[in-house]
Amino acid sequence: MLLVVTVALFPLLYLTLELPKRIINDAIGSPSPTVDLFGVELPQVTFLWVLCGAFLAAVLAHGLLKMRINTMKGVLSERMLRRFRYQLIARTMRFPQPYFERVSQGELVSMITAESEPMGGLMGDAISQPVLQAGQMLTILFFLFAQSVWFGLAAVALIPLQAWLIPRLQRQINQLNKRRIQEVRSLAAEIGETAEGVGTLRVNGGWRYRRALITHRLGRIFDIRFQIYQKKFFMKFLNNFITQLTPFFFYSVGGFLVIEGLVSLGALVAALAAYKDLSSPWKELLAYYNQTQDMAVRWEVIIERFAPPGMIDEKLFEGEPEDCPRLNGDIVLDHVSVRDVDGNIVLDDLNLTMPAGSVIGIAAPGAQDRRALAELLTREVLPSSGKVTVAGYDLNQLHQQVIARRIGHVSSHPVLFRGTFGDNVMMPLRFHPLSDPADPDAFREALRAGNSPDPWPAEWTDPRLAGVEDSEELRRWWLRLISGLGPATALLRRGLDERFDPRNHPELAQRLVELRPKVQQAVREAGLDQYAYFFDPDLYNPALPLAENLLFATARRPITQDVLARQTEFLALLRSQGLDVAIVQRVRDVIEMLRQIFGRDGTDHPLFRRLGLEADIYEKVVDLVEKHGQEEEPELSDEDLATILMVPIRISAEQIGPAFTDEMKERILTQRKAHAARLLQSLGDLFEPLDINRFAPGLTVLENALFGKVSELSGARAEELRRLVTEVLAENGARDLVIELIYDLPVALGGQNLPATFAEPLAFCRATIKRPDILILDQALASFDMETKIAVFRNLRRLLPETTLIYLEPELTNERAFDLFVQIQQGRIVSEEVHGGEEEEGAASADLARKVRALEQTPLFSGLDRRQLRLLAFGARWYEAKAGDVIFRKDDDASDGAYMIIEGEAGLYLPHEDGEDELVAVVGPGSLVGELGLIRKEPRALSMVAKTDLTCLRIGEEEFMAVVENDAAVAFKLLQVVAGYVPT
Repeated sequence: MLLVVTVALFPLLYLTLELPKRIINDAIGSPSPTVDLFGVELPQVTFLWVLCGAFLAAVLAHGLLKMRINTMKGVLSERMLRRFRYQLIARTMRFPQPYFERVSQGELVSMITAESEPMGGLMGDAISQPVLQAGQMLTILFFLFAQSVWFGLAAVALIPLQAWLIPRLQRQINQLNKRRIQEVRSLAAEIGETAEGVGTLRVNGGWRYRRALITHRLGRIFDIRFQIYQKKFFMKFLNNFITQLTPFFFYSVGGFLVIEGLVSLGALVAALAAYKDLSSPWKELLAYYNQTQDMAVRWEVIIERFAPPGMIDEKLFEGEPEDCPRLNGDIVLDHVSVRDVDGNIVLDDLNLTMPAGSVIGIAAPGAQDRRALAELLTREVLPSSGKVTVAGYDLNQLHQQVIARRIGHVSSHPVLFRGTFGDNVMMPLRFHPLSDPADPDAFREALRAGNSPDPWPAEWTDPRLAGVEDSEELRRWWLRLISGLGPATALLRRGLDERFDPRNHPELAQRLVELRPKVQQAVREAGLDQYAYFFDPDLYNPALPLAENLLFATARRPITQDVLARQTEFLALLRSQGLDVAIVQRVRDVIEMLRQIFGRDGTDHPLFRRLGLEADIYEKVVDLVEKHGQEEEPELSDEDLATILMVPIRISAEQIGPAFTDEMKERILTQRKAHAARLLQSLGDLFEPLDINRFAPGLTVLENALFGKVSELSGARAEELRRLVTEVLAENGARDLVIELIYDLPVALGGQNLPATFAEPLAFCRATIKRPDILILDQALASFDMETKIAVFRNLRRLLPETTLIYLEPELTNERAFDLFVQIQQGRIVSEEVHGGEEEEGAASADLARKVRALEQTPLFSGLDRRQLRLLAFGARWYEAKAGDVIFRKDDDASDGAYMIIEGEAGLYLPHEDGEDELVAVVGPGSLVGELGLIRKEPRALSMVAKTDLTCLRIGEEEFMAVVENDAAVAFKLLQVVAGYVPT
């Protein structure tokens, strides 16, 4: 279509060149006063006007058609660029996980956004540009004039119009470009997030939803660019049309003047020739050639990066699988080996059968071993040799959707995506859209661009994938999973600090209002009422800001200086009642106190930040106070008064301290009784009156339950108060309603705003919400205490009775708790065969492997990678002692090294000259002795004597210090060990 329109341009271009010649020869140069036009006799002047009108129509049609060509080129280029970017992003979701260790996210983002951007223009120009420019060049050559001069002021007559009109249109385009840049930045962030979490998307089945989200983002960019093209080329059309109006005046007015003998014909022809320029199409063709060469290089670089070996087969990733079988059979590893990106063996010849439905414990001290095994079972890495079968199916041949539905994976460092807590949890239930697209036009455009056929603005969550029938059952199942984490979870505590709209959670809002008397009674009975300020219309509440005390109301939404400045009725009412003067005086006192404490430059101090007053507002108020000095009734504009009012809106009497006197409080109470109702009415819906029988949207769940605020001076007793309120809510059936608020908790990019105590439960729920056949728990809930972990693991068996549970931990103490217990060290399953294999490797290799295993089992060195462990083991020496042998004595030189006890026990003694040595401590396997002397470079502080036969690894000073100085994790663990030496 674009090519057809481009070819249709040439006849119009020919007309714009042919008509001037006809005007000169047939109209202006006619030898008779009448001219025959298709059998009709016309006067010479009339014929001139007819030809000029035809020329104007040809110019207009030529300009409109050219605008259409440029718009079509822009749409085509943007559509092709959108398709290209989408295909690149889709390919990243099929990259093998180890490939992301070689290619940075920044590189991928740059290639998909910045480097591919110029390709869009070339894609649009690929067909029409060479045809258009070459055709124009040939046409112009045919009609080229030999001379070119300016024709007086007529050439610049319309320039002022262009200078006024074009900048106005350009400003609109600039605003659209700003929006485009913002959207591209958001796209770059989502691309980086997708690249980081591609494994999570595959395991949890979120790739189609994610691609629909990306399609939606690309569609928004497309819409903005389409508007830019329309405005841009409309501007060009107007510019070109205005430029072509000058020849119209030349032909009409100039021709009339030639007929009348006032201007020579040569001058007119010379002026017309000046508008024809042959160089433009030639330059465009050269630029097109250079662009194609540049894009060819870019294409090769990008394609090379986006076609790595080991990509998931497209047939196993796209579309829907023909069948989605259950994976509730045995898991068999048949001589499986896995290598890292450098080709080194990570898992070596694993032979293992994990019975279906069993609880399996795998102890692997090496983090690399645990990660490799988890990725092997989720097909994030492919075995370099051997085969993995699950329920009789070859794992490598299963569709990715089958793996995502049937296998769950929980880690202590989950990848989170921007959105809400609920969006992340429900990812495994969003395999395909369940409703029609909300915007059919955008959906059709996405299909034209070759993007995802799945609309993002649609219903995606399918409760049936969780084994339930509707959203209400899904909600109950989610709450059961949350309850499985224990009653006193961080989620519930966070829920107490949430604010919510009662229209979204009416039941919780009503329940909180109903429970207020019980909560307040419980607080009083516990003797904690002195740490809570209950709201009372007859009392001043020190925890409320001054403004909210005056109104006896709380803000429904955050109040800013701009919002307050627009409340002209409220400000006028303050002035009419004289309240502005009283407030300014109070603010002046507060600011003077703050200036004495913090000055102008102390706004970054933690104590200042606790006030909640923005630094720029503080500086503006200080300037206003200095400007108006001690004026009793300063004349302030609405903006200045709104700025000053931000201080009483932010700061409470409790924060100010004794500087806020009882007299001030009484004055505010008096003003509350007299003016609060009218002031609230003037503020519209910005504030909600405090009423014990009404929910207050501006307060948190805790504050609504208390109908008050917790004192900032309560210290540790605040936690007791929170615990008490939690118990009252739980006893009265409000616990689940509070936890539901977490569903809408915002999650920042990469989950940076969530601590581990939130991220780990999220990962736990995300992996279990789909009721997987296989659940892999890789150090799940690592930040929780042991009691919580035990409770969770017990609840898991009850919640998922048929699921194969695989626990991956550095160490598992209770082997009998598992149906199958496996220990992996150095990538091998520990067994008799493994030890036999060591003998065949040679004495030196076997000894080194034995040392590595010994070090790997110690808490201090278990986190080291293989290379560091081998270096440490290479420098270590075996040391054996009989019971009663002295290993070292007090005041001996410590340079011989530190002793890691492998077997047996030793006593640490403090010698006394006048008596028996004092036994300070008994140390056993896993203990490191003598490290303080190495670190401090001081003699031994105690004597070490073997209590039983003893086997140690003696680690030399150089090797030990090299590890401590180069591994932060070991240094931190060592610091914890040393801290244990300090008496409490």
